[in-house]
Amino acid sequence: MIEIPKKRRTIDEKKVITVKAAKENNLQNIDVSFPLSAFVAVTGVSGSGKSTLVNDILYSVMANKLNGARIVPGRHRTVTGLDQLDKVVHVDQSPIGRTPRSNPATYTGVFDKVRALFAETSEAKVRGYQQGRFSFNVKGGRCENCAGDGTITIEMNFLPDVYVPCEVCHGARYNRETLEVHYKGKTIAQVLDMPIEEAHSFFESVPAIARFLKTLCDVGLGYVRLGQSAPTLSGGEAQRVKLATELQRRSTGRTIYVLDEPTTGLHFEDVRKLLLVLNRLVDTGNTVVVIEHNLDVIKSADWIIDLGPEGGSGGGLIVAEGRPEAVAKNPKSYTGKYLAQALAK
Repeated sequence: MIEIPKKRRTIDEKKVITVKAAKENNLQNIDVSFPLSAFVAVTGVSGSGKSTLVNDILYSVMANKLNGARIVPGRHRTVTGLDQLDKVVHVDQSPIGRTPRSNPATYTGVFDKVRALFAETSEAKVRGYQQGRFSFNVKGGRCENCAGDGTITIEMNFLPDVYVPCEVCHGARYNRETLEVHYKGKTIAQVLDMPIEEAHSFFESVPAIARFLKTLCDVGLGYVRLGQSAPTLSGGEAQRVKLATELQRRSTGRTIYVLDEPTTGLHFEDVRKLLLVLNRLVDTGNTVVVIEHNLDVIKSADWIIDLGPEGGSGGGLIVAEGRPEAVAKNPKSYTGKYLAQALAK
């Protein structure tokens, strides 16, 4: 059971971002304020305008202003308060990479540090191996039969591609010479094959690497192999790799994270881990905005914006906004009715 927070964060009414006169799709000329340095949930029945408000208007405007993107936002008059932020991050369940070359180690950047470590070993120095020797993306150290993929791709017309293990390196990705270099008795292929939890204790003496791996363990990914190829990670796992990478960055406390239904397809335990990560981001002063239907997430939020009352043309209005306890008492809100039951447990 996911606990209700004992104490909600205080909301500073001066620190808000306000979308004024939003009228894209079915939004009915509404003004909406999102408190900063808080965990904000946007709720409402399907078709009530949540994605239009958060993704099409709020995120698009912030991406243009803060990240230099070029997205055409939905119709609205203006968005105020952006000077209090310096970055926006959209975290979804899309894969972290579409080829077997992408893996948690390359995505988080920890692999560069591991390669540097192997290049520093006496075995590597004697042979004159540089960091690039331990990359499976460039010629030199990789197995040339599979070009460092560890698998051979068989293209099937009209069917998905089939991957079979490479018969030369047997999935190790590297040639024999590279695999003769060891760090603490392990080759680089064996390191990539370790579960992240095991790799964390293996690299305990190297703080730069251990810090990265600890974050991945904290978000509940200790069982994933360090070199597990991206297409084999589930949506929830890919999402947590992205969040771990964010947790790893030096926090300015001026970042806003936008998540669209992050708990879709996640088990209750995974939802609990996700909430721990999101709360850690907010504790360092950042803002998290989630579009959500999951009551466990909604009851954990600091502030709720409930759109509705119905979907389509019957929606697009703000039915309720405020603390979860206040929204639960609102008779007009469908979300409030179910939230009251969740809070009563």
